[in-house]
Amino acid sequence: MRRLLIAALVAATLTPAAQQTAYAVPKAAAATVCSVSCDTLDPSRAQEETFPVPEKVINGRRVVLHVSDKDAMAWGSIDNGTAGNAVWLDRSWDGGATWDGLLGKATIPSTWTGTRTLMYNLADPVGHRRGLIRACGDASGVDCTSWVHLAVCAAACDGSDGPVGDNQPIGAATLANRRISLHFDNRGMAWAALDTGTAGDEVWLDRSWNEGASWAGGSSLGRLSVATGAASVKTKLFATTDPKSRLAGGAVRACGRAVEGQNGACTAWARPASDRAGAAADALVYSYQPDTAWWLSSWWNSAVAATTLFDYQQRTRRTDLRWMVDEIFTKNKGVFAAGVKSGDALEGNFISRAIDDTEWWAIAWIQAYDLTGDHKYLDMAGTIANYVQGYWDTGSCGGGVWWDRERTYKNAITNGLYIRMTAALHNRLPGDTTWLQRATTGWNWFKNSGMINSSNLVNDGLTGSCANNGQTVWTYNQGLAIGGALELYRATGDSTLLTKARQLGDAAMTSALSPGGILAEACDIGSATCDDNAKQFKGIFMRYLMDLADTTGDATYRTYAQRQSDSIWQHDHDALNHLGQRWAAQGTNPHDWRTQASALGALLAATPRT
Repeated sequence: MRRLLIAALVAATLTPAAQQTAYAVPKAAAATVCSVSCDTLDPSRAQEETFPVPEKVINGRRVVLHVSDKDAMAWGSIDNGTAGNAVWLDRSWDGGATWDGLLGKATIPSTWTGTRTLMYNLADPVGHRRGLIRACGDASGVDCTSWVHLAVCAAACDGSDGPVGDNQPIGAATLANRRISLHFDNRGMAWAALDTGTAGDEVWLDRSWNEGASWAGGSSLGRLSVATGAASVKTKLFATTDPKSRLAGGAVRACGRAVEGQNGACTAWARPASDRAGAAADALVYSYQPDTAWWLSSWWNSAVAATTLFDYQQRTRRTDLRWMVDEIFTKNKGVFAAGVKSGDALEGNFISRAIDDTEWWAIAWIQAYDLTGDHKYLDMAGTIANYVQGYWDTGSCGGGVWWDRERTYKNAITNGLYIRMTAALHNRLPGDTTWLQRATTGWNWFKNSGMINSSNLVNDGLTGSCANNGQTVWTYNQGLAIGGALELYRATGDSTLLTKARQLGDAAMTSALSPGGILAEACDIGSATCDDNAKQFKGIFMRYLMDLADTTGDATYRTYAQRQSDSIWQHDHDALNHLGQRWAAQGTNPHDWRTQASALGALLAATPRT
């Protein structure tokens, strides 16, 4: 009833044009939205305060919209008022046509002259929705500020000119001899063009934040008509990412309409892909959940996905994703019951009964330290490593770290991670001797354990009698053996370690792990399907092959990496930059964020260091 009364007041006081553009019918109240923080955060916790739109004065009262782009949130305030005056926010998900109204409504109490709302999110990255927000007030009359951030701004802002490059990733649509094409420049800005047309034909862009499922607030962008005497027209440029809203992976399509009749046609949806690694990273961030700071349903896989994005940022010097690093750290270091983020209980500081799961997070925080220089990440890696050290056991097989707290299995991945982790800590802690001794002991034990077979391929683990169990040679075991040897080589200068790393890399490139020269898991072959764990193995191998290429300068390894990149882009890539499980042209190719992170690892290995 209150909302209807407000709508009636607005209708009585505004011109018809203002009613049409500023006050369409509000929608029913929506559920709480969570991004980096959830709706109703107190403004005292805002990381910044800006005033991007003019305030609105209502009978002498000041209604102000406050925005913190660092939080991607906004709040409203009213000042110079009297008791009973009110302020609230409206939030629209369709470009201002409709909105969720009265968000955080606050009324000035007696003896006060002003009040403010709580903070609300500008966008819904979890639901892949871009929002607009305005502040509204009721002071013997209702009025609102302008909507904030009407235009999306990334490398450039919506409606800009001057493309840098011209890429057409998908085929054009045709309509009665007209050609409707989608274009991206080298910065990810998009535009639509219509050629071989006649005067009055129209062209525009649609933009979707959920891969083309819907495009509320993003339809008919830049709509233009072919001028008299012309045969072609193109729109202005529009962005495909929205850093202020924490929205990645925006998709666009080009659409057109012929002047005769009401016929129209559109291209397929696409994302920009002038830079392979950048395109893959953007699509990976699309699946990231900023409210919980991980990728849904996989704990250790999320650690590897985070590490891959940290690698990407360091290798390319990209800085717009830097906000994710501390979010992932802060929101995941706590205690979580079994079933919340892992099948196991998480006991704080990334510790669980699964020793290898814990080690993956140490590797992530070492890379975060390398990326940011913030010592808290290295300190966390040390905390994790001290926990893992408690599962080094010379009473079984003469040494090695157990795979789990129950001490049921000694395997390659847990010990490869242990060597890389301990050697990396030594290399980053001046004056250390303890971690160096542990890394050296770990390598010597692993090298002599029998898990590296006579073909320099790494089997999965040891039997109860401490012999090679002959189980599958997974690519990630091969990769961590290379990575551990390289990190210890940097610590000691021992050339035999570098030689062994090369032997392990050469074996992977010339064995059944690389049929036809393209890296493959056992579950990639034929009609088999990899489980959620194995989907991510190949990218881990490529991370450490990248290290081998960087360390040795041997073009053989970079050439192999480039071959993977080229095959992925030719056989494993679609217009939305999804990258799948199989990197060669064979069979069905399922994709999800795990396969995306894995393939990104391969694309990075082919990317020269900046």
